[in-house]
Amino acid sequence: MKKFLLVAVVLLMAASLVFAAGQKGGSGKKLVIFSQCNNAEPYRAAQNASFQQLWGQYPEVQFEIMDAQQDNSTQVSQIETAIRRSPDLLIVAPNERAPLSDVMGKAKAAGIPVICLERDIVDHNNFDTWIMSDNRAIGKLAGEFIVDFLTKKYGTPKGNVVDMQGLLGVEGEENRREGAWDVLRQYPNIKQVAKAEAKWLQSDARDRMTEILRVQPQIDILYGHNDPMAIGAYLAAQELGREKEMIFIGVDGLNGEAGGIKKVIDGVLAATFIYPPCTEKAVEIGYKMISDPGFKPEKQYEVKSQMITIENAQQLYKP
Repeated sequence: MKKFLLVAVVLLMAASLVFAAGQKGGSGKKLVIFSQCNNAEPYRAAQNASFQQLWGQYPEVQFEIMDAQQDNSTQVSQIETAIRRSPDLLIVAPNERAPLSDVMGKAKAAGIPVICLERDIVDHNNFDTWIMSDNRAIGKLAGEFIVDFLTKKYGTPKGNVVDMQGLLGVEGEENRREGAWDVLRQYPNIKQVAKAEAKWLQSDARDRMTEILRVQPQIDILYGHNDPMAIGAYLAAQELGREKEMIFIGVDGLNGEAGGIKKVIDGVLAATFIYPPCTEKAVEIGYKMISDPGFKPEKQYEVKSQMITIENAQQLYKP
Protein backbone atom coordinates (compact mmCIF):
# COMPACT_ATOMS: atom_id res chain seq x y z
CA MET A 1 0.00 0.00 0.00
CA LYS A 2 2.84 2.38 0.93
CA LYS A 3 4.57 1.54 -2.34
CA PHE A 4 1.36 2.34 -4.25
CA LEU A 5 0.98 5.69 -2.46
CA LEU A 6 4.62 6.58 -3.20
CA VAL A 7 4.14 5.83 -6.90
CA ALA A 8 0.93 7.88 -6.95
CA VAL A 9 2.67 10.86 -5.32
CA VAL A 10 5.57 10.68 -7.80
CA LEU A 11 3.16 10.52 -10.74
CA LEU A 12 1.16 13.46 -9.37
CA MET A 13 4.32 15.53 -8.94
CA ALA A 14 5.41 14.70 -12.49
CA ALA A 15 2.02 15.67 -13.88
CA SER A 16 2.16 18.95 -11.97
CA LEU A 17 5.57 19.72 -13.43
CA VAL A 18 4.35 18.97 -16.95
CA PHE A 19 1.30 21.21 -16.41
CA ALA A 20 3.47 24.01 -15.05
CA ALA A 21 5.84 23.69 -18.00
CA GLY A 22 2.87 23.95 -20.34
CA GLN A 23 1.63 27.03 -18.53
CA LYS A 24 5.05 28.69 -18.62
CA GLY A 25 5.79 27.84 -22.22
CA GLY A 26 6.52 24.13 -22.47
CA SER A 27 9.83 22.22 -22.62
CA GLY A 28 11.35 24.56 -20.05
CA LYS A 29 11.19 27.54 -22.41
CA LYS A 30 10.78 31.11 -21.22
CA LEU A 31 7.25 32.32 -21.98
CA VAL A 32 6.89 35.84 -23.41
CA ILE A 33 3.33 37.07 -24.03
CA PHE A 34 2.59 40.16 -26.09
CA SER A 35 -0.82 41.78 -25.55
CA GLN A 36 -1.44 43.60 -28.83
CA CYS A 37 -4.20 46.19 -28.86
CA ASN A 38 -5.32 45.53 -32.44
CA ASN A 39 -3.85 43.25 -35.09
CA ALA A 40 -5.91 44.87 -37.87
CA GLU A 41 -3.89 48.08 -38.25
CA PRO A 42 -0.97 47.84 -40.71
CA TYR A 43 1.38 49.30 -38.09
CA ARG A 44 0.33 46.60 -35.61
CA ALA A 45 0.72 43.83 -38.19
CA ALA A 46 4.25 45.06 -38.93
CA GLN A 47 4.96 45.22 -35.21
CA ASN A 48 3.77 41.62 -34.74
CA ALA A 49 5.87 40.36 -37.66
CA SER A 50 8.94 42.13 -36.32
CA PHE A 51 8.46 40.62 -32.86
CA GLN A 52 8.02 37.12 -34.28
CA GLN A 53 11.21 37.46 -36.30
CA LEU A 54 13.23 38.93 -33.42
CA TRP A 55 12.04 36.56 -30.68
CA GLY A 56 12.46 33.69 -33.15
CA GLN A 57 16.21 34.19 -32.84
CA TYR A 58 16.02 32.84 -29.28
CA PRO A 59 15.12 29.13 -29.33
CA GLU A 60 14.77 29.12 -25.54
CA VAL A 61 11.84 31.58 -25.77
CA GLN A 62 8.22 30.77 -26.57
CA PHE A 63 6.57 33.94 -27.90
CA GLU A 64 2.80 34.38 -28.10
CA ILE A 65 0.57 37.24 -29.29
CA MET A 66 -2.89 38.08 -27.95
CA ASP A 67 -5.10 40.31 -30.15
CA ALA A 68 -7.46 42.62 -28.22
CA GLN A 69 -9.21 43.76 -31.44
CA GLN A 70 -9.23 47.40 -30.26
CA ASP A 71 -11.46 46.52 -27.31
CA ASN A 72 -10.46 47.49 -23.75
CA SER A 73 -12.46 44.79 -21.96
CA THR A 74 -11.02 42.11 -24.26
CA GLN A 75 -7.48 43.28 -23.58
CA VAL A 76 -8.08 43.38 -19.82
CA SER A 77 -9.52 39.84 -19.92
CA GLN A 78 -6.61 38.56 -22.02
CA ILE A 79 -4.05 40.05 -19.63
CA GLU A 80 -5.87 38.43 -16.69
CA THR A 81 -5.55 35.11 -18.53
CA ALA A 82 -1.86 35.81 -19.12
CA ILE A 83 -1.33 36.53 -15.41
CA ARG A 84 -2.74 33.10 -14.53
CA ARG A 85 -0.14 31.54 -16.85
CA SER A 86 2.71 33.34 -15.02
CA PRO A 87 4.77 34.29 -18.08
CA ASP A 88 8.42 35.25 -17.71
CA LEU A 89 7.67 38.54 -19.47
CA LEU A 90 4.51 40.43 -20.41
CA ILE A 91 4.66 43.10 -23.11
CA VAL A 92 1.57 45.30 -23.49
CA ALA A 93 0.63 47.77 -26.23
CA PRO A 94 -2.33 49.36 -24.43
CA ASN A 95 -5.50 50.08 -26.37
CA GLU A 96 -6.22 53.04 -24.06
CA ARG A 97 -4.37 54.61 -21.15
CA ALA A 98 -6.86 54.41 -18.28
CA PRO A 99 -8.65 51.05 -18.75
CA LEU A 100 -5.38 49.06 -18.97
CA SER A 101 -3.64 50.66 -16.00
CA ASP A 102 -5.05 48.52 -13.17
CA VAL A 103 -4.67 45.13 -14.83
CA MET A 104 -1.07 45.86 -15.76
CA GLY A 105 -0.53 46.73 -12.10
CA LYS A 106 -1.96 43.32 -11.17
CA ALA A 107 0.58 41.64 -13.45
CA LYS A 108 3.43 43.56 -11.87
CA ALA A 109 2.11 42.78 -8.37
CA ALA A 110 2.11 39.09 -9.33
CA GLY A 111 5.86 39.33 -9.91
CA ILE A 112 5.62 39.33 -13.71
CA PRO A 113 8.05 41.72 -15.47
CA VAL A 114 5.98 44.15 -17.55
CA ILE A 115 7.03 46.21 -20.57
CA CYS A 116 4.69 49.00 -21.69
CA LEU A 117 5.14 49.31 -25.45
CA GLU A 118 4.98 52.72 -27.19
CA ARG A 119 1.66 53.82 -25.64
CA ASP A 120 1.73 54.55 -21.91
CA ILE A 121 -0.87 54.02 -19.18
CA VAL A 122 -2.16 56.33 -16.45
CA ASP A 123 -0.11 54.87 -13.56
CA HIS A 124 3.57 54.58 -14.45
CA ASN A 125 4.13 52.46 -11.35
CA ASN A 126 2.25 49.64 -13.08
CA PHE A 127 5.03 48.66 -15.48
CA ASP A 128 8.77 48.10 -15.21
CA THR A 129 9.80 49.99 -18.32
CA TRP A 130 8.21 51.99 -21.14
CA ILE A 131 9.74 51.65 -24.60
CA MET A 132 8.43 54.46 -26.76
CA SER A 133 8.92 57.04 -29.45
CA ASP A 134 8.15 60.66 -28.60
CA ASN A 135 4.75 61.33 -30.16
CA ARG A 136 4.80 64.98 -29.14
CA ALA A 137 8.13 65.42 -30.95
CA ILE A 138 6.62 63.71 -34.02
CA GLY A 139 3.66 66.12 -33.83
CA LYS A 140 6.07 69.05 -33.59
CA LEU A 141 7.84 67.89 -36.77
CA ALA A 142 4.45 67.67 -38.49
CA GLY A 143 3.55 71.17 -37.31
CA GLU A 144 6.82 72.58 -38.63
CA PHE A 145 6.25 70.87 -41.97
CA ILE A 146 2.74 72.38 -42.17
CA VAL A 147 4.04 75.90 -41.43
CA ASP A 148 6.79 75.54 -44.04
CA PHE A 149 4.37 74.28 -46.70
CA LEU A 150 1.78 77.00 -46.10
CA THR A 151 4.42 79.73 -46.05
CA LYS A 152 5.73 78.56 -49.43
CA LYS A 153 2.19 78.27 -50.81
CA TYR A 154 0.90 81.68 -49.72
CA GLY A 155 4.06 83.64 -48.94
CA THR A 156 2.95 83.80 -45.30
CA PRO A 157 1.90 81.15 -42.75
CA LYS A 158 -1.84 80.90 -43.28
CA GLY A 159 -4.28 78.21 -44.35
CA ASN A 160 -6.90 75.63 -43.36
CA VAL A 161 -6.01 72.36 -41.66
CA VAL A 162 -8.10 69.25 -40.98
CA ASP A 163 -7.09 66.89 -38.16
CA MET A 164 -7.95 63.22 -38.72
CA GLN A 165 -7.67 61.77 -35.24
CA GLY A 166 -7.03 58.25 -33.99
CA LEU A 167 -8.62 56.71 -30.92
CA LEU A 168 -9.33 59.53 -28.46
CA GLY A 169 -7.76 59.14 -25.03
CA VAL A 170 -4.69 57.33 -26.35
CA GLU A 171 -1.29 58.87 -25.58
CA GLY A 172 -0.19 58.72 -29.22
CA GLU A 173 -3.31 60.50 -30.42
CA GLU A 174 -3.15 63.25 -27.81
CA ASN A 175 0.53 64.01 -28.28
CA ARG A 176 0.61 63.82 -32.08
CA ARG A 177 -2.14 66.42 -32.07
CA GLU A 178 -0.77 68.61 -29.28
CA GLY A 179 2.78 68.51 -30.64
CA ALA A 180 1.56 69.86 -33.98
CA TRP A 181 -0.65 72.53 -32.44
CA ASP A 182 2.11 73.64 -30.08
CA VAL A 183 3.66 74.92 -33.30
CA LEU A 184 0.54 75.92 -35.24
CA ARG A 185 -0.99 78.00 -32.42
CA GLN A 186 1.85 80.46 -32.89
CA TYR A 187 0.32 81.40 -36.27
CA PRO A 188 -3.20 82.80 -35.86
CA ASN A 189 -3.89 82.60 -39.59
CA ILE A 190 -3.44 78.84 -39.62
CA LYS A 191 -6.84 77.49 -38.66
CA GLN A 192 -8.28 74.09 -37.86
CA VAL A 193 -11.47 73.99 -39.94
CA ALA A 194 -12.48 70.44 -38.99
CA LYS A 195 -11.46 67.44 -36.95
CA ALA A 196 -12.83 63.92 -36.78
CA GLU A 197 -12.15 60.69 -34.92
CA ALA A 198 -11.39 57.83 -37.32
CA LYS A 199 -9.99 55.35 -34.73
CA TRP A 200 -6.75 54.79 -36.73
CA LEU A 201 -8.68 53.08 -39.55
CA GLN A 202 -8.53 53.90 -43.26
CA SER A 203 -12.19 53.07 -43.87
CA ASP A 204 -13.39 55.31 -41.02
CA ALA A 205 -11.16 58.15 -42.21
CA ARG A 206 -12.55 57.86 -45.73
CA ASP A 207 -16.09 58.22 -44.41
CA ARG A 208 -15.24 61.11 -42.07
CA MET A 209 -13.32 62.96 -44.79
CA THR A 210 -16.23 62.60 -47.22
CA GLU A 211 -18.46 64.31 -44.65
CA ILE A 212 -15.91 67.09 -44.09
CA LEU A 213 -15.38 67.73 -47.80
CA ARG A 214 -19.10 68.23 -48.31
CA VAL A 215 -19.13 71.19 -45.90
CA GLN A 216 -15.60 72.62 -46.20
CA PRO A 217 -14.95 74.48 -49.45
CA GLN A 218 -11.28 75.23 -48.74
CA ILE A 219 -8.77 72.79 -47.21
CA ASP A 220 -5.01 73.11 -47.57
CA ILE A 221 -3.73 70.25 -45.43
CA LEU A 222 -5.06 67.01 -44.04
CA TYR A 223 -3.02 65.92 -41.04
CA GLY A 224 -3.74 62.26 -40.41
CA HIS A 225 -2.43 61.02 -37.09
CA ASN A 226 -1.45 57.79 -38.82
CA ASP A 227 -0.85 56.84 -42.45
CA PRO A 228 -3.98 54.70 -43.01
CA MET A 229 -6.20 57.62 -41.97
CA ALA A 230 -4.29 60.03 -44.22
CA ILE A 231 -4.62 57.58 -47.12
CA GLY A 232 -8.34 57.11 -46.40
CA ALA A 233 -8.80 60.89 -46.49
CA TYR A 234 -6.92 61.07 -49.79
CA LEU A 235 -9.20 58.42 -51.31
CA ALA A 236 -12.28 60.39 -50.19
CA ALA A 237 -10.91 63.58 -51.76
CA GLN A 238 -9.98 61.69 -54.94
CA GLU A 239 -13.50 60.31 -55.21
CA LEU A 240 -14.85 63.88 -55.14
CA GLY A 241 -12.15 65.19 -57.50
CA ARG A 242 -10.55 67.39 -54.84
CA GLU A 243 -7.31 65.57 -54.00
CA LYS A 244 -5.14 68.12 -55.87
CA GLU A 245 -6.50 71.03 -53.82
CA MET A 246 -4.67 69.93 -50.67
CA ILE A 247 -1.81 67.81 -49.36
CA PHE A 248 -2.01 64.83 -47.04
CA ILE A 249 0.48 63.99 -44.31
CA GLY A 250 0.53 61.00 -41.99
CA VAL A 251 2.48 59.17 -39.30
CA ASP A 252 3.92 55.62 -39.21
CA GLY A 253 6.27 55.55 -42.20
CA LEU A 254 6.01 51.82 -42.78
CA ASN A 255 7.79 50.11 -45.63
CA GLY A 256 6.16 47.78 -48.13
CA GLU A 257 3.77 48.42 -51.02
CA ALA A 258 0.93 49.67 -48.80
CA GLY A 259 3.11 51.59 -46.35
CA GLY A 260 3.51 55.31 -45.91
CA ILE A 261 6.95 55.54 -47.50
CA LYS A 262 5.64 54.09 -50.78
CA LYS A 263 2.65 56.44 -50.61
CA VAL A 264 5.07 59.39 -50.45
CA ILE A 265 6.85 58.04 -53.54
CA ASP A 266 3.48 57.63 -55.28
CA GLY A 267 2.45 61.20 -54.45
CA VAL A 268 -0.46 60.22 -52.22
CA LEU A 269 1.23 61.62 -49.10
CA ALA A 270 3.38 64.75 -49.06
CA ALA A 271 5.12 63.53 -45.92
CA THR A 272 5.03 60.88 -43.25
CA PHE A 273 6.92 60.51 -39.99
CA ILE A 274 8.40 57.17 -39.00
CA TYR A 275 6.85 55.88 -35.82
CA PRO A 276 9.28 53.12 -34.86
CA PRO A 277 7.63 49.83 -33.84
CA CYS A 278 10.02 49.81 -30.85
CA THR A 279 10.33 46.04 -31.19
CA GLU A 280 14.12 45.84 -31.44
CA LYS A 281 14.59 47.78 -28.22
CA ALA A 282 11.78 45.79 -26.54
CA VAL A 283 13.44 42.47 -27.41
CA GLU A 284 16.86 43.76 -26.39
CA ILE A 285 15.63 44.95 -22.98
CA GLY A 286 13.08 42.14 -22.56
CA TYR A 287 15.67 39.42 -23.14
CA LYS A 288 17.91 40.96 -20.49
CA MET A 289 14.95 41.05 -18.10
CA ILE A 290 14.27 37.32 -18.48
CA SER A 291 17.87 36.10 -18.65
CA ASP A 292 19.74 38.27 -16.14
CA PRO A 293 18.24 38.30 -12.61
CA GLY A 294 20.40 41.29 -11.68
CA PHE A 295 19.33 43.46 -14.62
CA LYS A 296 17.15 46.46 -13.75
CA PRO A 297 15.81 48.31 -16.81
CA GLU A 298 15.58 52.07 -17.02
CA LYS A 299 12.06 53.40 -16.54
CA GLN A 300 11.90 54.69 -20.12
CA TYR A 301 13.69 54.13 -23.43
CA GLU A 302 13.10 56.40 -26.42
CA VAL A 303 13.42 55.33 -30.07
CA LYS A 304 13.86 58.28 -32.46
CA SER A 305 11.59 59.22 -35.38
CA GLN A 306 12.43 60.55 -38.86
CA MET A 307 10.58 62.68 -41.41
CA ILE A 308 9.98 61.15 -44.85
CA THR A 309 9.37 63.35 -47.88
CA ILE A 310 9.91 62.86 -51.61
CA GLU A 311 13.54 63.91 -51.06
CA ASN A 312 14.48 60.82 -49.02
CA ALA A 313 11.62 58.33 -49.52
CA GLN A 314 13.25 56.39 -52.36
CA GLN A 315 16.44 55.90 -50.35
CA LEU A 316 14.56 54.50 -47.36
CA TYR A 317 11.99 52.41 -49.22
CA LYS A 318 12.13 48.62 -48.92
CA PRO A 319 9.59 46.52 -50.83
